Order: sequence, then C-alpha cells, then structure tokens
Amino acid sequence: MTTRPSRPRGFWRDNSLTLAFGAAFLIVLACQAIAGRAEFNEQLATAGLQQVTFPEYLTSSDFAVDVTENWQSEFLQFFLYIFGTVWLLQRGSPESKKLDEAGPESEEKQRMGEHARGDSPAWAGAGGWRQTLYSRSLGIVMALLFLLSWLAQSIAGTAAYNAEQLRELSDPVSWAAYLASADFWSRTLQNWQSELLAVAAMAILSVYLRQRGSPESKPVGAPHHATGVEG
Repeated sequence: MTTRPSRPRGFWRDNSLTLAFGAAFLIVLACQAIAGRAEFNEQLATAGLQQVTFPEYLTSSDFAVDVTENWQSEFLQFFLYIFGTVWLLQRGSPESKKLDEAGPESEEKQRMGEHARGDSPAWAGAGGWRQTLYSRSLGIVMALLFLLSWLAQSIAGTAAYNAEQLRELSDPVSWAAYLASADFWSRTLQNWQSELLAVAAMAILSVYLRQRGSPESKPVGAPHHATGVEG
C-alpha cells in the first residue's frame, strides 16, 4: 500500500485561518471607512457645513465610535462564551462540553501541574499565581479587550455626540453625562442583543444541522443527542 506524501507545511498554510480573517477585516474596515465618510459628508452637506477629507474622517470621533462600538460587542460575546461554557451546557451541541463535564475540570484532564507534559506551556506546569493566571488567561484577555473597547467607544461617542450638539447649537455634555445618555446605551445594547442572539442560534442550530469538515459542527452522521463532539 502506497503512502500518500504529506503536503509541505509553511507559514501561510499553518496560519491561513488567522491571515484570511485578518485580511478580510482590513478590507471590510476600509470599505466601512469609505461608506461612512460618504454618509457623514451627506449629513454635513444637508446641514450646510464643509465636507471632510478621507484622512480627516479616519481621525474623527464619528468613525471611531462606529468602529469601537462593534469591537466591544464582539469581545463581550467571546468573553461571555468562554466563561459561560465552563459551566453551561447544551445537549447535542458541539459548542457545549459533554453533559458530565461541567466545571473547570481536573488538573489531570487539563494537563496542569504535575500532569503537564513535555510540550505543555511552561506556566501550565508551574504552581501558584502563574498557573492560576495562565489557566484563565484567554477569558481575562477577552474581558480586558472588551472593557478597553467599551471605554474607547464611550470617549469617542462623547466627542461625536458633542460635535452633533454643537452643530445644532446645543450645549455639549460631560463624559459621565454621556454614559447615562440614551445615545450611548442605544449604541451599546443594539450590538449586545445581536451578539447574544448569534451565540444562542449557533448553540441550538448545531444540534440539528451540520457543516461537513468544520470543527464547529458535529460529524455529518453524528446523532442529534451527541454532545461535545466536533467534526
């Protein structure tokens, strides 16, 4: 029996998922900037004000708040999902752990401490605060990115809101006042609800539907009740 030669490995192939989505992100961000500037200039023209150049729009609070309000909701989604799936389960979903595995699991199963292997990260085998920190590092970083993005949204949103206030000859507001405003919470909550809906839909739809070859789906022939089984 002949053995099929393995494909050569390289940087592009080994990192294609990150590179593809990273490139798509930059393309979509550029398109958003182009469309956003056109819309912003339409609003300025309607108000009889001077239009802005593309570099001016890229450094404007209007563009910054549109970008950061979406970033914070995405990082919130992953933060909640990472921590939530430690304890919460969905029977039949590959997005869930098996029904008898709720919780942080044993050190043996997690390959921590004395159960760490030779190729395990150094801090997985360390004790004390380093192991505690590293064992929760993904969720912590996602939480920090969410908070930083949310802070950036609130600052940029205050500036954009005050610019609109000044165009309408109204008094600007403070950062604290903007945090309590309907504009801030409308921008925030419309993103949160969409992210939470997407997670819930993925969890339940993956029970009954399949995508051949995807690790986010169960194998095509797996029974609907199979839980924690990925393709």
